[in-house]
Amino acid sequence: MSVAYKKVIRWVKIGVFFGGLGGAVVGGLFLYELVMGPRMRLQIHLRPFEAAMPAPPAESVPVHPAAQLPAEAPAERLENPIGSSPEALARGKVYYDYYCVFCHGEDGFGAGPVGQSYMPVPADLRKPAIQNYSDGRLLRAMLTGIGHEPVLPRVVRPEYRWYLVLYTRQFATKASERPSGRD
Repeated sequence: MSVAYKKVIRWVKIGVFFGGLGGAVVGGLFLYELVMGPRMRLQIHLRPFEAAMPAPPAESVPVHPAAQLPAEAPAERLENPIGSSPEALARGKVYYDYYCVFCHGEDGFGAGPVGQSYMPVPADLRKPAIQNYSDGRLLRAMLTGIGHEPVLPRVVRPEYRWYLVLYTRQFATKASERPSGRD
């Protein structure tokens, strides 16, 4: 072998050595970062209750919900503004099927598939005690009664509520059709 060839081989060996060494260092740093890396330890963690809310602009006007539930005494004097008609009852049934049927059942008996898991079980809407409520009291009971609060006042839109009251009233005629198994 010639001297020049030996020098080339020597430089290749040196290059391979340092290339391998560099690769090992880079691979080692990668593994170190993978195993021992920050793992979100260096992330800023601000919990919502720790955040300082900025003051509202001076020219802003506070907005309050438009439809508030009346207090108990004024609710007794409220009357349903929606007249009883086949169209209004049909709308009431649609809203009842959407919001109420799962707990109170198709006939208002209180035996809906979801309601049976509640304690106490949902009210029998056919009972005279419930049917004798004033319209306003029935509306309030539908939104703030046991099992309804705090969800239903936020879920049932104000324009649907009186239709539900109207539809609930039609259960009084069905009370005599099926005997109640509960008291």
